[in-house]
Amino acid sequence: MAQTLEQRRRNAKFAKDQEAKMGKSEDQLKKRTKETPKSPISMFWLVLLGFVVFGGLVFELLSRFFGL
Repeated sequence: MAQTLEQRRRNAKFAKDQEAKMGKSEDQLKKRTKETPKSPISMFWLVLLGFVVFGGLVFELLSRFFGL
């Protein structure tokens, strides 16, 4: 079976990462792998969720205040 384009890209990236590790100690590799964890939800969805929650709260307060 032939590899798909996505498989080729990932294999090339993996090979490049493995070559970068060659000849380095474990301490050097540990320093390299410490990265800031990426949020599992994007900023767009956080803003949308905040808009829905706080926007609904604002509209509810306005309706109770003005009696609409």
